[in-house]
Order: sequence, then C-alpha cells, then structure tokens
Amino acid sequence: MNAASPVLLSLYIAGTTPMSARAVVNVRKLCDTHLAGRYLLRVIDLVNDPDKARAAQIIALPTLIKLQPRPERRFIGDVSDPARVLHALGLNAVGQEVP
Repeated sequence: MNAASPVLLSLYIAGTTPMSARAVVNVRKLCDTHLAGRYLLRVIDLVNDPDKARAAQIIALPTLIKLQPRPERRFIGDVSDPARVLHALGLNAVGQEVP
C-alpha cells in the first residue's frame, strides 16, 4: 500500500444497541492505534438506512469492510481483537497490506 493511500473502511451496525456501540468504539480504537492518520471510517446504521444492507450484501452485524486498498475484505462479528481483525482485513499492525 502506498503510504499516501488511506485505508477506506465501512462499519455496518444496527442502531444504538450495546453491541453496536462496542463495535464502533473497538473499530475506532483499532484504527487510531494501528492506522493513525491513514484511514477513513464510515459507520452505516442499517436501522436508519436498511437498503444499504442489500446493496453491500450484509448478512450479519457488525460487519467491517475494507474497501481500499484492494482487494475488498470483510470481517463479521466481534471486532474486539485487533490482531484478528487486522489479519482478516489483510492489514498488519502498521496499516500495510499483508503479503
């Protein structure tokens, strides 16, 4: 990944449930710690915009999608383990793609 290219992420949640709130906090903490200054995070609440679930092919929540750099990768479920999430998204702890 080019150092100037941001990691683009979308986090899909459902409303203001405790699980949704934890997911937002955990993903922001992960990004601030491991991708500081190199990420853009969009949080999509499917309670407010349910059509986006179909468009993004969301089957379970929370779902975190890495859109850029390519290839797109998804992580579904508990996002509390940063190493597991980063690995699943194809990123290492400093925000670079895993070979």
